Amino acid sequence: MSGAGYRPDTHRQLTFHDAAAAFAKGKDSPRAYLERCLEAIAEREPGVKAWVVINEAGAREAADASEARWKAGTPLSPIDGMPIGIKDLIETRDMPTQMGCEAYRGNFPKRDSAMIRALRDAGAVVLGKTVTTEMGQGHPGPTTNPFDPRHTPGGSSSGSAAAVGARMVPAAIGTQVGGSIIRPASYCGNVALKPTQGAINRGERQGLSQSTAGVHAGSIQDMWLVAKVIATRAGGDPGAPSLFGPNTPPVASKPTRLIVMEAEGWAVLDEESRQAFQGVLENLRSAGVEILTRADAPAIEAFERTIADAKAMTNDLCGFETRWSQQNLIEASPEGVSQRFLARHARGMAMTLDEYRARLIQREAMRRALADLAPLGDALIAPASPGPAPVWEGDKPGEPLAPRPTGDIVYNAATSALGVPCVTVPMTAVRGLPMGVQIIGHPHMDARVTGFARWMLEKVKPVVV
Repeated sequence: MSGAGYRPDTHRQLTFHDAAAAFAKGKDSPRAYLERCLEAIAEREPGVKAWVVINEAGAREAADASEARWKAGTPLSPIDGMPIGIKDLIETRDMPTQMGCEAYRGNFPKRDSAMIRALRDAGAVVLGKTVTTEMGQGHPGPTTNPFDPRHTPGGSSSGSAAAVGARMVPAAIGTQVGGSIIRPASYCGNVALKPTQGAINRGERQGLSQSTAGVHAGSIQDMWLVAKVIATRAGGDPGAPSLFGPNTPPVASKPTRLIVMEAEGWAVLDEESRQAFQGVLENLRSAGVEILTRADAPAIEAFERTIADAKAMTNDLCGFETRWSQQNLIEASPEGVSQRFLARHARGMAMTLDEYRARLIQREAMRRALADLAPLGDALIAPASPGPAPVWEGDKPGEPLAPRPTGDIVYNAATSALGVPCVTVPMTAVRGLPMGVQIIGHPHMDARVTGFARWMLEKVKPVVV
């Protein structure tokens, strides 16, 4: 599929919530729905390369059990029978968890993460494991962008984003430390929720202070339902109050005032991408939404200053927090990790405790500055990525490693550090490829920003540049 044909006003992703209504009436079934997904995978997977492993037999068994429940009028949840992809950082009892890393080839813990157990308890069909970058970091896997194979799908939730973007499944689980949910969704034309920090139980993946589990989906409704059934059954991270909001998808809600977050990305937006984002802002104004920028209030300017080097801060925090686990991995399997992994590890090992503490203090200052914006607007709005997906053709022999092969976290690092909810909204096309915007809330405003995102999709005209 060529990216030249992508238009957010006409492209439709695969959805489940509307199909499920036919299950109880016998007009459709979870097994038939699954078979359509498998057909789409057979057609698109040779080019997209989104999957590490697919458990067809287990998926069919789960779909048949779901079908019996729907016929009996006893579905376990609104997502009973939904085929879902799982990022290959997350443990599943019936498939290996190899984390995109040669050192973990064949790793098979044979246990479910908390979120996977919750999905199974809700009747979801855990279809397969999706490609991730090496250990969820910067070294890319084989996945390509579903709209143009020359371009990256983003990282580290590359396979999850691409599987949804290619209409293989209606939803997939991703994780984010820097930009790994919101940015790949932007590149692949999906909606996605990066919830409030800790709102979805990460299970065994508790090693980073700002990592988050979230959902890629073809619709706002499916996105919310998946997040909610996980949170209801598994809760949030230890000590976190989990995801607040209704069990049903939040209704579309028009914001009164939105604050533009320029962040570090403003300086690197190319002209067409800036034009696309400004077009969305203009369409919001036409719909009656007031737009504020850093020039409109000292508190916004102060906030922008605190997040001015959020990308470097996020990289430093992650480098320090992972250095011991990475050191163990390198010692156990020195040939099983990439040069890109080794370079990142070296930077983390070079940090001092005082430098780490300084970054934590900076992060707290960012969070206080964001809190000061609460009286000024309903939410923040920003590009979800600094443009559409860049071309990725692999590292060149004899040349330095490409610094950002899966794209730039420059529009995601701040919100990851802030620990706030964000929703990617597929509102623009730039040079024939998707580019999303993101709606950003204050902590525990997940349902509210989801309602704003739903209103935008339903009421605001997309922009094609």
